[in-house]
Amino acid sequence: MNLAAAVSPNVTVKDPDDRLDYAWTAADWLTDGDTITSHEFIVPESDTLTVDDSSVVDGVVIAWISGGNRGTDVNVTCRITTAQGRTKDATVKFMIRDR
Repeated sequence: MNLAAAVSPNVTVKDPDDRLDYAWTAADWLTDGDTITSHEFIVPESDTLTVDDSSVVDGVVIAWISGGNRGTDVNVTCRITTAQGRTKDATVKFMIRDR
């Protein structure tokens, strides 16, 4: 499932009991011939939100995310590096709420 539309406004609501896949797309800034060579996720240490696994598919970083402290907002940054030397930080605010 590609939830890029859900995170494109840079804010999404997540239930603390959900474990879902979320997508960070590089399509709007990745140039022809360039590819994602690495990515990492930056999550505040004080939160229980976890990036369980991630992969890259056709210029989209897909992360499986679980947990989070109910009633908090957590900024999750995906730092993407490309073969041509570009580095991009893309941050999504996860609002942890019961749904």
